[in-house]
Amino acid sequence: MFRRLAIPLCLLAAPAFAADDPTLAQRIAAVENGLLPAVSIEGAPLKPRALAAEMARLHVPGVSVAVIHAGEIEWARGYGAVTPGGAPVTPTTLFQAASISKPVTAMAALKMVELGQLALDRDVNGYTTLWKLPKDMDNSPVTLRQLLSHTAGTTVHGFAGYPAGAAVPTLVQLLNGAKPANSRGVHVSTRPGTKWRYSGGGYQVVQYVMTERAKRPFPQLLQETVLRPLGMTDSSFAQPLPAAQLARAALPHDANGKPIPGGPHTYPELAATGLWTTPSDLAKFAIEIKRSAAGQSNKVLSQSMTQLMLTPVMQNYGLGLGTMGEGQSQDFGHGGSNAGYQSLMTAYTERGDGVVVMTNGDRGGELADLIVRAVANQYGWPTHRGTVRAAVAPSAAALAALPGKYALDGLGDFTIARAGEGLTVALKEGASEPLYAAADGSWFITSRELELRFDGPNGGGRLKAGSMDVPFSRAK
Repeated sequence: MFRRLAIPLCLLAAPAFAADDPTLAQRIAAVENGLLPAVSIEGAPLKPRALAAEMARLHVPGVSVAVIHAGEIEWARGYGAVTPGGAPVTPTTLFQAASISKPVTAMAALKMVELGQLALDRDVNGYTTLWKLPKDMDNSPVTLRQLLSHTAGTTVHGFAGYPAGAAVPTLVQLLNGAKPANSRGVHVSTRPGTKWRYSGGGYQVVQYVMTERAKRPFPQLLQETVLRPLGMTDSSFAQPLPAAQLARAALPHDANGKPIPGGPHTYPELAATGLWTTPSDLAKFAIEIKRSAAGQSNKVLSQSMTQLMLTPVMQNYGLGLGTMGEGQSQDFGHGGSNAGYQSLMTAYTERGDGVVVMTNGDRGGELADLIVRAVANQYGWPTHRGTVRAAVAPSAAALAALPGKYALDGLGDFTIARAGEGLTVALKEGASEPLYAAADGSWFITSRELELRFDGPNGGGRLKAGSMDVPFSRAK
């Protein structure tokens, strides 16, 4: 059995700024000791959890946090270590941002639109010569707007990366699914503009088009258009990370807290998942979006283009960003998941508040959610504060029928199992948790606001989580 992580107190907090303000110090302590689940069971006692204990429970060696308040970074801290027994995490420790790379890529692409180098609604194949995006359906145009909003019908949900020392494909090999690529080729499999389907492959098409037009390597292009103008000095799209920078990086760990063999995977899929950064740098990115949308700063994009970036195209997803709510409750953000790294960025468009959490463990996504809710509670946010749900006893028929393996449309699979008088669900391998029945026939968990409904053919149904609403089927 894996030994729970013992996190020395001396490694629990490495502040970026002196917390000599007693009020701020109390607020930070309240966040660190006020972690709450996404869903509380009605009638059950609610006990806040401590960050150190949750890091140990979830086998996450290190976490870094940056909190935005009143349009500025109010505090940033690192907790734990880059690996058990290693150096402490600090606010300048580097993490893989994974899919939070997508909104940074989107901002750069939209800058090229404003410069007249790209157009939002032109067929992207008109920009390419050596490689063309294959289309299964017909010859309907696929546009930059569709690719950035996951409505282009392109394939390949995400990428596994390449272990240290493994052969890495070129961008064209990756797009074609040719060796040594470990993912399938990218093509259009549903009619463009008719369906929202998350596609990291679509962002690799964006990368190809951007570099074809700019005639510069993608890391250089992103430095020039986004990272440098926003002062994101600890950020880079270098893959693999050079040795000098790797020495500053948190190392990745699996769901049991064991180091990923060889260290960080290499992700040549730069646009979709290749960014190395810190929470403070991503906070600068979020702050610029807020300010630009209000016409207060236009370091990269104009006010109108930033507002377009935040305007939902389908499924509450704009151009590179998810967005929910209206007015003071409108927020935007993105999550990220690479091998051994889980991250989350969320901020409000008008309030000027937000938080970025980056972790170096495969179960860090749950930890990030816990931290976001703790921040939301302490800062009085209108959303992200958790909900209360009533649970009912599951029926004997459900206990007998539901256990098994289920496949999500393009998103992998999950498993339901019998446990005592109830059920558990493992949405990720090695991370099983209780599955509760609701009076309306739905099923839910407490680690995140997610709902399962078994009302489809052959034991299938739909999974709903935030803006995501996808079908699942019984695995054969």
